[in-house]
Amino acid sequence: MYRIAVVGDYDSIYGFATLGLEIHAVTDQSMVASTVKHLAEENCAVIYITEAAAAQIPELVDYYRTRLTPAIIQIPGISNNTGAGILGVKDSVKQAVGSDILFGDE
Repeated sequence: MYRIAVVGDYDSIYGFATLGLEIHAVTDQSMVASTVKHLAEENCAVIYITEAAAAQIPELVDYYRTRLTPAIIQIPGISNNTGAGILGVKDSVKQAVGSDILFGDE
């Protein structure tokens, strides 16, 4: 069975447990990388990751972006947000429809 997990600092992700999602609190770059790799190997279909955590492992996020699973989706945390989550959604919509429907074609 496929799973959904959330990776990031504890304060940003603990609320997702009430929704029934697995939470994985991480504190440093090596822990972020090993957690994401482990989840990918263990049939995790979707990994929500805070922008700050994803910023620590950009190569790994890019690697999984080319794979069918897991889908790695960046979400804002309580601090150190980069805007990458919103930019990722915007780029996906632009790719799907051929133009930026929210802000005009750039």
